[in-house]
Amino acid sequence: MTPAHPFHWDVNPILVQIGPLTVRWYGVFFAAAFLVGYWIMQGIYRREGTDPASLDRLLLYMLLGAVLGARVGHVLFYDPHYYVTHPLEIVKIWEGGLASHGGAVGILVALYLFSRWAGGPPYLWLLDRVAIPTALGGAFIRLGNLFNSEIVGTPTSGWWGLVFDRVDPLPRHPVQLYEAMAYGLIFLLLLSVYRRRGPTLGDGGLLGLFLLFVFSARFLLEFVKTPQAEYEAGLVLTVGQLLSIPFIVAGFGLIVRARKKRNQPHLPARAP
Repeated sequence: MTPAHPFHWDVNPILVQIGPLTVRWYGVFFAAAFLVGYWIMQGIYRREGTDPASLDRLLLYMLLGAVLGARVGHVLFYDPHYYVTHPLEIVKIWEGGLASHGGAVGILVALYLFSRWAGGPPYLWLLDRVAIPTALGGAFIRLGNLFNSEIVGTPTSGWWGLVFDRVDPLPRHPVQLYEAMAYGLIFLLLLSVYRRRGPTLGDGGLLGLFLLFVFSARFLLEFVKTPQAEYEAGLVLTVGQLLSIPFIVAGFGLIVRARKKRNQPHLPARAP
């Protein structure tokens, strides 16, 4: 059974085109994610009395880590056979094909390098703070997917179903909106926890909450998402769900670790 009057979605993914220059909605949302994240991190640095002069370098490290990690993740986990036979296509990032799990790993590596090589703050301290705007950035990225009419949901008979005219005539779950709203709520939760309990939460606590909630939401919403890899048909869980499990476990472990560290009594240094 389909809705009597389903909503139709047929937005042109290209926002503006001037000659060879093309600006896509996805690119606008991607840029907005980093610009808003930069602004949020400025506020966090000022709040804690940290010099914000290094934020430009931090943004560069994160941008490179996110893009390269997301691309490698897509190539390895979602369409490896295609890229083995078409290796030159790997560099064509502008044609699409970014995996959020790979992007998460890329950011983790990039921030480690930033902390060690570029004189950045301590690694876990940095990850805890960066987790806050990253959750909001995930919401922006999913809105970009919506405007691209990609990563669509499974068919639904609910009144809220969207017909993606660029895909097929079936009303489908607007799973991109589900994820965007979930990540937006997680951002508000992390921001609230940081403002109320940030200094007493323990290193890695905010990162743990981020990993636990973001990838739990991803795991659950995969049930109403169309398969993203051709070989998913015979799997009990989707590739996205399988990749989310290690992040969920890591998040839980970081929360437990942060609680133990917080509850440990401070031992005075031994006298020489």
